[in-house]
Amino acid sequence: MPVPPLPSDLPTVPALGPRRARALMIQGTSSDVGKSMLVAGLCRAYTRRGLAVRPFKAQNMSNNAAIAQDSDAPPGPDGSVVKGEIGRAQALQARACGVVPSIHMNPVLLKPQTEIGSQVVLRGRVLGNCPAREYHLMRRSLMPAVLDSFYRLTTEADLVLVEGAGSGAEVYLRSTDITNMRLAESADLPVIFLSDIDRGGTMGAIVGSHALLSAPDRERVVGYLINKFRGDWSIFEPACATITQHTGWPCLGMLRWFPEADRLPAEDSLALERPVDGGGRGLVISVPRLLRTANFDDLDPLSAEPGVELRWVQPGQPILADTDVVILPGSKATRTDLAYLRENGWDIDIQAHVRRGGRVVGLCAGYQMLGRVLRDPDGLEGPAGETPGLGLLDLETTIGREKTLIDMDVTDTLSGCRVTGYEMHMGRTQGPGLARPWLRLDDGQGLVRDEGAVSADGRVMGGYVHGVFCADAFRSHWLGLVGARASALDYEHRVEAALDALADHIEASLDLDALLALAR
Repeated sequence: MPVPPLPSDLPTVPALGPRRARALMIQGTSSDVGKSMLVAGLCRAYTRRGLAVRPFKAQNMSNNAAIAQDSDAPPGPDGSVVKGEIGRAQALQARACGVVPSIHMNPVLLKPQTEIGSQVVLRGRVLGNCPAREYHLMRRSLMPAVLDSFYRLTTEADLVLVEGAGSGAEVYLRSTDITNMRLAESADLPVIFLSDIDRGGTMGAIVGSHALLSAPDRERVVGYLINKFRGDWSIFEPACATITQHTGWPCLGMLRWFPEADRLPAEDSLALERPVDGGGRGLVISVPRLLRTANFDDLDPLSAEPGVELRWVQPGQPILADTDVVILPGSKATRTDLAYLRENGWDIDIQAHVRRGGRVVGLCAGYQMLGRVLRDPDGLEGPAGETPGLGLLDLETTIGREKTLIDMDVTDTLSGCRVTGYEMHMGRTQGPGLARPWLRLDDGQGLVRDEGAVSADGRVMGGYVHGVFCADAFRSHWLGLVGARASALDYEHRVEAALDALADHIEASLDLDALLALAR
């Protein structure tokens, strides 16, 4: 896995122009303490107060990605804005601000493909694949681009909310850090530490972070917040006094448990660790949990339907016989996950499911797996070679170097429904199966194209469109096809309402005027 070269147009020094915005950085005492959700809630809360707010996360590691604008690139041949990709969490935070996602909100995105390597996306564009050790040495050279992106956001906003990554006290990474304390120093950011009390060990996490930081880094910390508290706060108040005594950092507030968190798209795969219960409530959809599952929020609208039971089938568990539909999700390493699917015996379960008359849907990489063969001649996702597919669609896919990034809001003329979503893939699929498309997309400006494929009996289907189930009418139409009744769910309103509820929750818990006063 060679180290990708940096592009020639990458900034070597940041564009340090006039800085209109104040900024405030949220770092965590560990991963998964709720940084992304807190920033999303603060984005919505301060936006409702009339401020122009922007989110920023220098480096994100996630296979959940979203389309973003690259407004700095020359327009495409049709005059359109060039697209790039960023982490899904930053796209949600941009939505909370009421703005279109930009590549500068997440200039470095790492998409894990193996245990020791990731695809590196720099300012929306794929650089290539890189082993972790080499990336660790390379990322110091990315700091000018990170700072350039940050300062670009500060010229268009009143407030930039900066999210750290993992733990802010990983001092062994300090020399090459681009997303925690070294970034805070370079951009002169005040830092708030966030700790998740639901995990336990909050006192040790905050005091330990203080002990590990250097004196200059400690001075950047303006206080700490406690997240996900349940119970009587007065019982924990003495602990806060002890924390402040040992660190000198004030407690800036406590956020209670937010019960509607599951109504917002999850950022990491911990959300997929739900056991199979075999309850069989309504339509049963089973989704094998692959090693490199990507863009799993595609399935959130289906799991939100009250008449649907969506199960993530964990490794070592079978796809149960009461399943109505199997969905194969996206993946960042398709051939690896196809082998993993076979290791778990899910290919046998899927074939048996089809023989019983069950339905199968493939989304992006899952669609590629449904074909006869999957080729990666250049080794872009792992070792070069080819892997037999499941053979449920008469198609062949070849992984190529060119990445397709398309944002869409179109009409599917086959169903008559609006379809929203995006394409984000490096594969090209061909074969006789394309003669029966899943979707026929009309952009309303004279361009109509077929997308995906459906088997001759109509029970196996797939395509490259992520987010296809977010559009209420299309989701209702599809549920009718598979024998289920859709509810009156307005999915986009559900997400907006959850963001508003999160902002309300934060407003009730924290002194937002005091937090804003700490920004600089």
